[in-house]
Amino acid sequence: MCVKYAMKNITGKTPFFRLLIPVALGIIANEFIPVLPSAVVFASAGFILMLLSFFIPQNKEFHYRWVFGAGACAFIFSLITFQYKHKTDDSSLDPSTQYITYKGIVRDIPQQKSRSVQVNAKLMYPVQKKVILYLEKDAKSGVLRPGDEIVFRANMQPFKNLGNPDDFDYVRFMKIKGFAGSAYVPSHQWGKTGKSIQSVYTLSQNLRAKALNFYKSFGLNPDEYAFITALTLGYKSNLSNDLQEAFRASGTAHVLAVSGLHVGIIYLILNVLFSFSGGSGKNVISKQLLIILFLWGYAFLTGLSVSVVRAAIMLSIFCLGRAFHRQGFSYNSLAAAAFFILVFNPLSFFEAGFQMSFLSVFAILFFKPKLDTLYVPSRQFFLKIRDLFTLSLSAQLGVFPLVLYYFGTFPTYFFVTNLLIVPLISVVIYAVLPAVLFFGLSQLGFVVFHSLFQVVSWVLGKLIALVIHIVYVCEALPYARITNHYLSLAQVMLLLIVLFVFGKYMVKKRIEYLFVVLGSVLVFLFISTYTIVNEPTDRFVVYNRPGVSEMEVIVNSKSTPVMRKGNSVLPYSSKRIVRLSENIYRLKISEKTFPIDFLILSEDDSFSMNTLKAHFLPEMVILDSSLSTYAVKRLTKECRQLHIKVHDVSQMGAFSINL
Repeated sequence: MCVKYAMKNITGKTPFFRLLIPVALGIIANEFIPVLPSAVVFASAGFILMLLSFFIPQNKEFHYRWVFGAGACAFIFSLITFQYKHKTDDSSLDPSTQYITYKGIVRDIPQQKSRSVQVNAKLMYPVQKKVILYLEKDAKSGVLRPGDEIVFRANMQPFKNLGNPDDFDYVRFMKIKGFAGSAYVPSHQWGKTGKSIQSVYTLSQNLRAKALNFYKSFGLNPDEYAFITALTLGYKSNLSNDLQEAFRASGTAHVLAVSGLHVGIIYLILNVLFSFSGGSGKNVISKQLLIILFLWGYAFLTGLSVSVVRAAIMLSIFCLGRAFHRQGFSYNSLAAAAFFILVFNPLSFFEAGFQMSFLSVFAILFFKPKLDTLYVPSRQFFLKIRDLFTLSLSAQLGVFPLVLYYFGTFPTYFFVTNLLIVPLISVVIYAVLPAVLFFGLSQLGFVVFHSLFQVVSWVLGKLIALVIHIVYVCEALPYARITNHYLSLAQVMLLLIVLFVFGKYMVKKRIEYLFVVLGSVLVFLFISTYTIVNEPTDRFVVYNRPGVSEMEVIVNSKSTPVMRKGNSVLPYSSKRIVRLSENIYRLKISEKTFPIDFLILSEDDSFSMNTLKAHFLPEMVILDSSLSTYAVKRLTKECRQLHIKVHDVSQMGAFSINL
């Protein structure tokens, strides 16, 4: 009874939403303070409190119902702390200057790059970490498969940001993904052991590779092939930048990431396929269990992305609810999905995909019922159109603050493109099923099924071409998207408060909700005004682009490349900047030295400060990323001997000064 009262107290109608509180506290605490030493205390205290709850006298169980809840929260907090520390350690790597022999297993399908083959590997010796290898491109690297065991010798290095203004935080991204480092491995420094160590994940990747080969038989062009593999398998490596940009601009990028839409369609297909089992008694339970099994099989096939796992968990709960005649699709099932994902990997919390996936579904659950009441059509066709429109609008209301935060862009015609694209996407996914069926039967020697496969492949190709054409047309429309409007984290939180509290106000009509909305809008406008007033001044930037010399002048937030080549004085009144890319000073004599603020050396490795000091007297020397590593080391040493400040762009990141 004590446990029953305690669980009611900490859960109520939405138990997993309450269980998410210690999960969130554990993640946030680990971000700012090292709490691992105290985690043992929390775990012990939590276990003791839960144990004590069983010995509370029956007449006092209700009064002390909080004991079990407090113990459970403390235990979950400690569990998240241990998991966070474990995942963080797995994604860290000490920098090394030595070549070490490693043994590892290929995890994913190798990706063909222009000059190398990217292999995601799990190291087994001497450490157990996930790394990215860039193998020299040749016949040997072209036949690697997931599960292959390899031995290689490399100088493994942790990931490093380029340090350019407003650059993507690559180090944090790879940490969240669980990768510790990377290395380039020449052909003569690696080899296969001949063993193939298979796990459930590598088996799913091999099955995925076979599906990729199957799609090649459709005779699609590169964009169409890349689209169908991303749509049904979540494999995005073949997508061109132009195609991805077109989907982002049209507001339909979500169809390229296998998510709830795709898993939902798969569920509908499975529901029809297993309809023969009947709809009553034990047949219902067996049918729902089979659907759950196939749903998770599809999730493994698509790479177990956060959005797929979220959808699979929610639909699994929904299936169990149907099996036992209970409601299974609600806020609580969404919270349950978040809880299980974060307990397994707390770092998923910081993934943009995780945040957008859960926030979009939360917004659909919150806004769609309210929007549906605004218009109730009498005809079924218009009802479907309304549902599609409100579904798309609800999801966009939830995620557009995050889209502006991460990307600074927002598609203005999303409601039109989604009305056109989403139904077509459903038809494309449905059409894949008979294509697979006819292809399998044609392999058994039935000629008629080979002809049917050709027909279905042709239809599928035309449907995919139509989808891509619509996306490109929508991208080309005037004012297709808002660009360069980034929000701060505080503005994102305020905007979400405005959206969801105003939604509450429209239903409840309580004046305190309106006060919260207006107060949040006021603070939002204050932050926006403060940001505009305190925008950075005009700047001159030397970027860190490996092997390239790139400089820009930023005026009023607009960038203008410095296109001058050769030796030149950059004409800025506030700073005296000289850029040298041709060494013409080796045999030159100067009567006076030219005092300058900054001397930029680029492209020519023969520069020597011992020679240049007779011509220039710089406050600082900037070595850009077009110089070789050897030249940078030599020039850095010379600058220090001459007591001149030096900034190595390739190691210290981009160099920026206010003009």
